[in-house]
Amino acid sequence: MELTLLYDILIIFGLSLLVGLLFNRIRIPPMIGFIVAGVIAGPYVLSLIRSPAQVDLLAEIGIILLLFSIGLEFSFRQLWEIKEIVLKGGAIQVLFASALTIAIAFLTGSPWNEAVVLGFVVSLSSTAVVLKILHDRGELDSPHGRLALGILIFQDLVAIPMMMAIPFLAQVENGLGDPLYPVLVKDLILGVVLIAAAKWVMPWLLFQVARTRSSELFLLFVVSVCFGIAWLASFAGLSLAMGALLAGLLISESEFSHQAISRIVPFRDIFTAFFFVSIGMLLDVGFFLDNQGLVLFFLALVVALKFLTAAAAPAILGYPMRTIILAGIALAQIGEFSFIITRSALGFGILSHEVYQVFLIVALSTMALTPFLISTGPSFAGYLCSHTLLQRLFPARCRWVPEGERVSRSGHLVIIGYGVNGQNLSRAARMGGITYAIIDMNPDFVRRASREGEPIIYGDATTEGVLDHAGIETARIAVVAINDPVATRRIVGLCRQKNPGIFLIARTRYLIEVPVLREIGADEVIPEEFETSVEIFTRVLQEYGIAWGSIDRLVQDIRANSYQALRKGIPPPGDTLEIPGMEVKEVTVGNGARIAGATLGGILLKKRYGVTVLAVRRNGALIPHPDGTCAIHNGDLLILTGTTEKLEEAMHLFSPKSDGQEE
Repeated sequence: MELTLLYDILIIFGLSLLVGLLFNRIRIPPMIGFIVAGVIAGPYVLSLIRSPAQVDLLAEIGIILLLFSIGLEFSFRQLWEIKEIVLKGGAIQVLFASALTIAIAFLTGSPWNEAVVLGFVVSLSSTAVVLKILHDRGELDSPHGRLALGILIFQDLVAIPMMMAIPFLAQVENGLGDPLYPVLVKDLILGVVLIAAAKWVMPWLLFQVARTRSSELFLLFVVSVCFGIAWLASFAGLSLAMGALLAGLLISESEFSHQAISRIVPFRDIFTAFFFVSIGMLLDVGFFLDNQGLVLFFLALVVALKFLTAAAAPAILGYPMRTIILAGIALAQIGEFSFIITRSALGFGILSHEVYQVFLIVALSTMALTPFLISTGPSFAGYLCSHTLLQRLFPARCRWVPEGERVSRSGHLVIIGYGVNGQNLSRAARMGGITYAIIDMNPDFVRRASREGEPIIYGDATTEGVLDHAGIETARIAVVAINDPVATRRIVGLCRQKNPGIFLIARTRYLIEVPVLREIGADEVIPEEFETSVEIFTRVLQEYGIAWGSIDRLVQDIRANSYQALRKGIPPPGDTLEIPGMEVKEVTVGNGARIAGATLGGILLKKRYGVTVLAVRRNGALIPHPDGTCAIHNGDLLILTGTTEKLEEAMHLFSPKSDGQEE
């Protein structure tokens, strides 16, 4: 048995690695690769797994560790700090998706408890897949990225009561049965005990274990809490996975939660792979081949339903059409929590084998399609927003400006994006007496800025109507300071197209975007990545005692060369910076120089020549503010300051001695 299990583990790891590498090349998340590896190794394809029961046991451990780590990343305090937009947007999406799915399931003849479970699983999206794709595309801070993140947080939270409801749905047949009440009492008692333990008991226990300074004991204690609470929760009628989630929440309230996460993550990643592989093993390829039409119909239905219900949240909250479409596309898949819920429902006999097979195929397909849907989202949104029919049906959503309200300005500044950069720029323009107009699509920002008297327009700057309303054709300068890289490109192109003579400044996060935006039409591109590096090396050089004038000269040279100098390296020493009455000079001590081998105190540079040594660079290391005991060696680089005349008088000290010369 031991060798059989070892063989199965080797097969699973090997297949998962090969499929994962292949999927990584086409930018599909590894989680989907694990499921596909399970399909290949499972009984419906190659039947490579000899002990599926043992694999299921490892998968159960994976579920427990996965939900335990999710619980560690939350806290009861964070649950109260969720923004209003998260609660509203998430509630709208989950409510609409669940209600529509339940209604459709009823119409197709599903039992009511099965319909409710389907409503649960369809309403949830994949946090892991969506956040990774948006992060890789640099769109996590964009309007649709923030909306998707907020809704996903709400879904993760609401998944907890959904999982708790599965045992209840299994016990209820014709109304509320008697066995339900004892379970509710047990759950209530368990909840009270866990809350009390999280506040008073667990922090003290973790502190006592941490005092031992033994990483092994700390890990053993954390794992014991995870499996112990999961086992305890099973007596209250909850699943082991639900108990593990509660165990994570229990520890999350302590200051040791981050250490617990770092210790548990490697084990979680390994065992979670078994969970997704076990899901793939249950997928019946023959069922799909025999029911292709039915599966494809439900796939299209689920994607459309997910898109519409996810888009409903930003639509009700007042966002423009582009954000509505992109948010809907980002969440148009079924999530990893749905696999846990359906697996539990299958075990309790709520779902039939056929329904479960359809779910697996549809869920896997939606997750695999997500990278491609998100990548085509901006083009699709642009096409829809520019379509005449959609503009007639939803003029406010597509343009966001009423007809005939174009602002009459000339030679003004247009600020696109009212984040930190936009707010600082508007403040500077106001102080300088510069006329300006602001465009932003965050309703809260616009409402607050309007109350403060700012000339702000509520709209999507990727549409021509909004730019026209801001007077882009007569503006002198436009600054694009938003977080969406795709939208930035379109805005820059539209501004250049509508006003060829405008001076365009664009902000971007990455240096790689600079040539792209310049080619589209930006006159200046300010990458945050570069400016952050400039600020870092400026502060490092200051700490090492380099004169501010030399640092400023270096920064100017880098910026003057369109950020190329940063990649090529720091300019060679020896440049002179002129300051009224003074000069800063970098000089290298040549081989055999008069000053070589002497100490600064012995040379008396300041007393004899009126020259001060600010720093000495030797073998790549810097000696700031050297004292009189500092000896000078061949090849040292000295940073000197003094008048031009005094520096010239001292230069002979740094040249090799000629034969017959006195020191």
